[in-house]
Amino acid sequence: MAVRIIADVLILIGALFATAGTIGILKMPDAFSRMQASTCVSTLGMLGAMLGALLYAIFVMGSASAAVKIALIALLIFVTNPLGSHAIAKGAYRHGIRPDKPMEVDDFGRDFDE
Repeated sequence: MAVRIIADVLILIGALFATAGTIGILKMPDAFSRMQASTCVSTLGMLGAMLGALLYAIFVMGSASAAVKIALIALLIFVTNPLGSHAIAKGAYRHGIRPDKPMEVDDFGRDFDE
């Protein structure tokens, strides 16, 4: 019973992070800020939801195969989400999309010799 409550709380925390990411996408001023809000918060939201689902699969369902699938999906998302976001940001910068405010450190400009 306690594991079920912990799993439900973790899933709820994941949903709250996903909701915060949605609000961040709507409120942030430029593309890079929106991308950062969506990536960080969705990764944390996924982490909470997947931990809750993993606990549920192991202790409530008793299914090792479901637990392995959930763990692999979580690992895949945890690795690919930040990498994909970085690639999208670099592509956006390369095509001329810039933040609204001047950047203090311009690592992408160094990469593209600008």
